[in-house]
Amino acid sequence: MNIKIRKAIETDVDQIWTLMRDLAVFEKYIDSFAITPDIVGESGFRKSPPDFHCFVAECEGEIIGILVYYFLPFTAQNRPAIYMKELFVKEEYRNQRIGEQLMEALKNEAKLHDCSQIKWTVAPWNEAGLKFYERIGATENTDWLNYELLL
Repeated sequence: MNIKIRKAIETDVDQIWTLMRDLAVFEKYIDSFAITPDIVGESGFRKSPPDFHCFVAECEGEIIGILVYYFLPFTAQNRPAIYMKELFVKEEYRNQRIGEQLMEALKNEAKLHDCSQIKWTVAPWNEAGLKFYERIGATENTDWLNYELLL
């Protein structure tokens, strides 16, 4: 199996959206999922600057994994950071180090942009995700609590 990790391009929009929707099902927020392929195209590829960036894992022309991220340009360290919003690999392709390859691409992107860190959240019930992040050397940050204000 030949896996290629690359930056997403606009012609990937429909496949990216499908994986975003699949992630919403997996993470149990599909009832509030409001993203459409048009939104993905506009926000990620036609808007300047884009609202998000994306790496894809491709196998024989099919996108089997995505990593969606955006930059946090201003931090206390006076260096940008990257916030990873979504990492998702199709179930039948899991446990083949595809997530690691996507994370490696993100680490390279962070270094290229002189970022101080990569940040993300993970659901506490996602045991496979927690094990994956620990395996690649990530550590849980318990210094802060997540809050949100719904509007």
